Amino acid sequence: MEVRKVQMTGGSSYVITLPKEWIKSNNITKNNPLGLTIKPDGSLLITTKLTEKKIQRIKEVDVNEKTNDAFLLRQLIGAYIAGYNSIKIKSETKVSLKVRSSVRKFTQITIGQEVVEESDKTIVIKDLLKPAEMPFNSTIKRMHLMVKSMHEDAIKTLESKNKKVIEEIMLKENDVDRLHWLVARQYNMMLQDLDLAEKMNITLTLASTYFLISRIIERMADHVVRIARNVQKLTGDKLDIKTKRKIQNASDIALSIFNKSIGSFFRKEIVSSNKNIDSVQTLGTLCEEINSSVTKKPGSIALSVGYITESIRRIGEYAEDLSEIAINYLVNTEK
Repeated sequence: MEVRKVQMTGGSSYVITLPKEWIKSNNITKNNPLGLTIKPDGSLLITTKLTEKKIQRIKEVDVNEKTNDAFLLRQLIGAYIAGYNSIKIKSETKVSLKVRSSVRKFTQITIGQEVVEESDKTIVIKDLLKPAEMPFNSTIKRMHLMVKSMHEDAIKTLESKNKKVIEEIMLKENDVDRLHWLVARQYNMMLQDLDLAEKMNITLTLASTYFLISRIIERMADHVVRIARNVQKLTGDKLDIKTKRKIQNASDIALSIFNKSIGSFFRKEIVSSNKNIDSVQTLGTLCEEINSSVTKKPGSIALSVGYITESIRRIGEYAEDLSEIAINYLVNTEK
């Protein structure tokens, strides 16, 4: 590192000289304009590039008549999450209907992906979403509300006996996946293009934290689906009111921990995050009590209740992880 002292000229302007080697290597002469950019970490970037140029990353995928459609879909999702701007699917022969079906499904389950070119042997998919249009904090808040709503609906089904609610929970879980993939994609794009962090007014540290949070919320959604499927097996008069109330109580505790974890993170309340962690022990004890109370019931009922309480406990533990992530981030960034 070359160190240079800041000097004052004219009584009010601060100046610093630039390295002669850098001036020559970039062919800079008198009166040439230079770009100055203040980075999120406080550093100053000096550049000769005065026009923004978006980094284009293209992923090519070869297919044929033997291509497995499920594997192709996973490849496309992988390329999406990796941050590729364009995906080109090529075939030496005519692209099969199975491949086209996988492409169509891919554009339906991802955000911003559209087919822009199509011929007998090629399909080109491009990203039409600008990352700044979907800021991390808005996506995380939306994921939180969706999983919260899913969880509440799943537990209510113990009383309502509404099977359509279970179907809606499954659909919402797919939406949570889509949002998690988007967060992962934006984070990976930042690792490839550091200027993107500046455009989205976020540091890489915070972006990494949002990515960790989204991954945990996505896993919580998986457990909500597990709860819903097992609640469906208990509809009717298979479960006594006392056990139902205990399950509702455990669910309320888990959701309370989840809500407080997210709230403490966004409000930057490190003490609140720490207190929230202590609630998990109470939840674990209650779940054990519920499991013990149904041991004498028919095996299918006891098993379903066991799956429900285990997932409720796991949701609480994941919420605990969120509080720990909040503490780690706040400790790292506090002045």
